[in-house]
Amino acid sequence: MSMNKQAKRLAREAIIFRIIWMLVFLLAWQIAVPLLGLVVLAQLVFRLIYAAPHQNLMSFGDSLSQYLLQIGRFEVFSTDEKPWPVADWPQANPAEGEAAYQQHKQTDTAG
Repeated sequence: MSMNKQAKRLAREAIIFRIIWMLVFLLAWQIAVPLLGLVVLAQLVFRLIYAAPHQNLMSFGDSLSQYLLQIGRFEVFSTDEKPWPVADWPQANPAEGEAAYQQHKQTDTAG
C-alpha cells in the first residue's frame, strides 16, 4: 500500500472516530442542558428564599457551563481536545457575582 493511500485511510478512520465522539458528546449535551436548567431554577428558588445564591449550585453550574462550552468547541471543530469523560471535569471559576449564602452555625453556650 502506498503512503498516499495509507494516509487517506488513516484520515478516514480519524474522521469516523471523530463522528462517533461527536455523537457521544451530542448525547451528553442533550442531558447537560436540561440539567443546567434545573440548576438555574434551583438557584433561583434558593436565592428567593435565602436572599443569596447557594455556593454548591454556583460551583456546579459554572463547571457544567464550562463543560457545555468544551462540548460546543469540540463539535464545531474549534478544538480536538475531547471533554469529560476523556478529559478532567472542568473546575469552577471563582464567583464574580453575588456572595454565596453563609449559614450561621449556632454554638452551644449552655454550661
